[in-house]
Amino acid sequence: MNNHLKFFIDGAWVDPVMPKTIEVIDPSTEETYTSISGGSAADVDKAVAAAKQAFETFSLTSKEERLALLKRILECYNERFEDIAQAVSQEMGAPLPFARDSQAGVGRAHMEATIAAFEEYTFSEKRGTTTVVKEPIGVCALITPWNWPLNQIVCKVAPAIAAGCTVVLKPSEIAPISGIIFAEVMAAAGTPKGVFNLVNGTGPDVGQVMAGHADVDMVSFTGSTRAGIIVAKTAADTVKRVAQELGGKSANIILDDADFETAVAKGVEGCFGNSGQSCDAPTRMLVPAGRHDEVLAIAKKAAEAFKTGDPRAEGVDLGPVVSQIQYDKIQRLIESGISEGATLVTGGPGRPEGLNRGYYIRPTVFGHVTPGMTIAREEIFGPVLSIISYENDEDAVRIANDTVYGLAAYIQSTDIEHARAVAKRMRAGSVYLNYPDWDTFAPFGGYKQSGNGREYADWAIHDFLEIKGVVGWGE
Repeated sequence: MNNHLKFFIDGAWVDPVMPKTIEVIDPSTEETYTSISGGSAADVDKAVAAAKQAFETFSLTSKEERLALLKRILECYNERFEDIAQAVSQEMGAPLPFARDSQAGVGRAHMEATIAAFEEYTFSEKRGTTTVVKEPIGVCALITPWNWPLNQIVCKVAPAIAAGCTVVLKPSEIAPISGIIFAEVMAAAGTPKGVFNLVNGTGPDVGQVMAGHADVDMVSFTGSTRAGIIVAKTAADTVKRVAQELGGKSANIILDDADFETAVAKGVEGCFGNSGQSCDAPTRMLVPAGRHDEVLAIAKKAAEAFKTGDPRAEGVDLGPVVSQIQYDKIQRLIESGISEGATLVTGGPGRPEGLNRGYYIRPTVFGHVTPGMTIAREEIFGPVLSIISYENDEDAVRIANDTVYGLAAYIQSTDIEHARAVAKRMRAGSVYLNYPDWDTFAPFGGYKQSGNGREYADWAIHDFLEIKGVVGWGE
């Protein structure tokens, strides 16, 4: 018996107040494989009330108690690791090795990083006769997306608990099963009643209700910029804190002194990872104008090496995208690239050869893209790379920053000083030089319409805290 049709509220699995089901689709088959319950305002009220009551005591627990809880959660997460990977693979189409190593693996990595950062974290400091205290902000509404479900759930839940907050989580209704398993992990770890609550449902029926709820003190949202604006407007009526990690259209600048064979091939790989469904993917490759055709040849070879297919099959690199809506959007944008005059280097509209069902996208590379084209401006969220020419470093910086987004930027050079000089000019929350290893202790978040606030490790813990100055405390 699974808990797919239940919510986790006040330490127990409960039925929705008003029964309503949402079908969960396997994107590799386009068929329903299970259903979840869709929540309502009444379910949100119950969950928030439980979190509010629990906050009275949980906010007063010691750092040592919360650290012990996080370590138990990590143990229970590891016990359910394979279940989580299998769920992610089916709900969003991730190939199983990727679902294990990257999707489930990232949840583990963030929990470990939060624990390590929390062990060193201090919640007060002296400034003369004033003591500055960092206190939990209160009840937190956490709204997470389908593309990296465990990444975003753990990135929010773990630091919130470290801070002493209580939470209500709404995972994406498109890929919700891994979130339900995570709630089972929280229960198995002995999380106190009301500290963690889960309500499934749609954005309008549950997410917006959470964002506008008078007893919610903070909303942490990850998703599209369009949805983030709605959340922020809804939250504004009660003047609550809003942390957002939103869309991106990240530039990957291949400087003229880069190793082009490596830099271009890895750039294609970075764009196509997770079937292109990453908000910080390097989707705009900026290359010296004089080497544009050379780059196209390298990119074509790299793209055509990717095998797209059944996520359960051996040797598959890319599974389907998550839904019919996403598939149709990506097809529209690929067609726009062709109609607006970009050079189709490889890929294009339709499914890959031999695949007649499932939301599969042909790995696609466009060359001779100009900065004003739709594919250079809109977030595609699929395995589609746009290659754009620049004349010099000044031009590259201008093109890279000419976007409403500012989540990430990538710079490739054999001269680290050259790369650093360009990095300083990027209007982005994260800049990656020469494809470095992923760092769970680096701050993650965006400039401009890519959001506000920062996640990962101690940066995330800080976002869930209020600052109190006690003046006259004494020396």
